[in-house]
Amino acid sequence: MSQPTQASIETDVAKILSNFEGREYSDAIGPETRFFADLGLASIDAVVLGEKLQDHYGRPLPFGDLMAELGQRTDRDLRIGELIDFLSKHLAGGNDSASNSQNA
Repeated sequence: MSQPTQASIETDVAKILSNFEGREYSDAIGPETRFFADLGLASIDAVVLGEKLQDHYGRPLPFGDLMAELGQRTDRDLRIGELIDFLSKHLAGGNDSASNSQNA
């Protein structure tokens, strides 16, 4: 499988989030869309999204690291662009120890 581009990752994420867990979101979902404030999702939804993305890409990803970093910030909302950057970095990076420990 070829490495997804940032544009294809953005399309994948937008498609998943446009009808996420039975909640439809009709506005455009782009890099500045915020996970909690704009989409109205909760922290448990971040866990479910992480699982869906791992299934979609067929590999574990270190979402715990992303959530830990988010917890250290003053603004704890996640922009979709940040998620796309995270996915792009980890999908390009091959297997790493954080990814391997995700399923432990």
